[in-house]
Amino acid sequence: MKTEKITTDILIIGGGTAGCYAALTASERSDAKILICEKAHIKRSGCLAAGVNALNAYITEGRTPQDYVDYAKKDADGIVRDDLLYTMSERLNSVTARLEELGLVILKDENGKYVARGNRNLKINGENIKPLLAGAVEALPNVTVLNRVNIIDFSVSDNKIHGAFGIGIENDTFYVIEAKAVIIATGGAAGLYKPNNPGFSRHKMWYPPFNTGAGYAMGIRHGAEMTTFEMRFIALRCKDTIAPTGTLAQGAGAKQINSLGEVYETKYGLTTSERVYGTVNENLEGRGPCYLRTEGISAGQEESLFKAYLNMAPSQTLKWCESGAPSKYNVEIEGTEPYIVGGHTASGYWVDTHRATTIRGLFAAGDVAGGCPQKYVTGALAEGEIAAESAAEYIAGTIGEPIDDGEITAHIAEIERFTAKDSSDFTTEQLEEAMQTVMDSYAGGIKTNYRFNEKQLTIADMKIKQLLELSENLHAEDFQELMYIYELRERLAVCRSVIAHLKARRETRWHSFAENLDYPEKDNEGWRKYVNSRMENGEIKIILRELTEEGQRLYEHSN
Repeated sequence: MKTEKITTDILIIGGGTAGCYAALTASERSDAKILICEKAHIKRSGCLAAGVNALNAYITEGRTPQDYVDYAKKDADGIVRDDLLYTMSERLNSVTARLEELGLVILKDENGKYVARGNRNLKINGENIKPLLAGAVEALPNVTVLNRVNIIDFSVSDNKIHGAFGIGIENDTFYVIEAKAVIIATGGAAGLYKPNNPGFSRHKMWYPPFNTGAGYAMGIRHGAEMTTFEMRFIALRCKDTIAPTGTLAQGAGAKQINSLGEVYETKYGLTTSERVYGTVNENLEGRGPCYLRTEGISAGQEESLFKAYLNMAPSQTLKWCESGAPSKYNVEIEGTEPYIVGGHTASGYWVDTHRATTIRGLFAAGDVAGGCPQKYVTGALAEGEIAAESAAEYIAGTIGEPIDDGEITAHIAEIERFTAKDSSDFTTEQLEEAMQTVMDSYAGGIKTNYRFNEKQLTIADMKIKQLLELSENLHAEDFQELMYIYELRERLAVCRSVIAHLKARRETRWHSFAENLDYPEKDNEGWRKYVNSRMENGEIKIILRELTEEGQRLYEHSN
């Protein structure tokens, strides 16, 4: 194993949507030396790896940023940071215009206006959106990109970040990266729970399987304050293919119906969590399976669906070709396993409006930043822009500090412990499957219809702790397997925080997302507040914070 030390001004961890845009912004706002570390390749990494067919966060004509805040706040039943939502929303249109400048094709009508899909969405040809971002970043003279370098830990002392440690997956190199400021943009966490499909198809899921919650885990370990991990995200998808349902609902006007043909979506509510809950409940009460009603749609609508799904989820188009077109048969739907993601729900770092975390010099953007749901693509870009502006301002008055030699030695020793052994009693994959079984059975997975109680959560935490101990003795043949070990340990760390947050919120505010059988009702009097946490001495301490006053946008914290 080689060791390489790198010094930079701003380190960006994660070369996805937010990370790339942060690099673009920081490069324009300063002459800082910028380094992006991406464990895949920035050309096709993150949630936009395969492209996207719409921008779901945009202030359409006649709407205002406050309208978007109100929409997101309603969907999350009030547990959001108004200040974060507003500072994101007021930038949505400007970052969209910048994407178009970079070459993104945004569909327009005969009058040259963007083609909107609903009140907040724009239709795009976005299969090359990530290569466009990557190309713009790679052309910047003061930005260096390290692809296939997996960051495994921060360097933090006295609650101030000094850089990070990484492993070069293909060149067997241990990286020590010293930086004045760090932007974490690694995305959310998939793979904590047992997925819909087993075995070979286990990675056919809603959220990228390579998003392991790394950014969360590093912050948790170093005592950063985190927020709202109990607001899990469960997507409503086409059964088996896990293809999106929004195109069916919006593009074809398909309603959710049960096996009796009854429309049930309005019975339970139309928020994201209520759509999932209604489907679960109809099945539990014997009126399943549930569908999106497409029988009888026109030939034009059917052709449009074939094309749309061929573009974004080809498996669904193939399924229609094999087993019957949507005009002949309704599309069966199901919920996915739960994910932790700050771009759809509000899970992540507790940040201020500058996207500064509670660790000095560490900024968060995109899915890893909490308190600001319904970001989607443009929201992640907006937060990348804000974090980069803040980081550039921060380093202007900051002197870089070296990483302690003892800290470097400790990380090298850990890597050598994993790679020097000849074998281990368990494989990384076996422990990962055990983790998913624990979370599925005791922490509100698909098996229990997303429901849990306090006793089950206590068992889950005990078993996750045991798996963390077992993971200390895993063996890696090479750096690829070493990455898998760190990914498992990241997921286990996030699992513990999820369990602690689910146990702490003693109400059921979001059906299915956090279905607490001990407290099945919503409690506005006692629980209209944020559930935050911080790790202290290896245990997760819960911090309850009050909501901001209605309409107030400032909710700054101090480090």
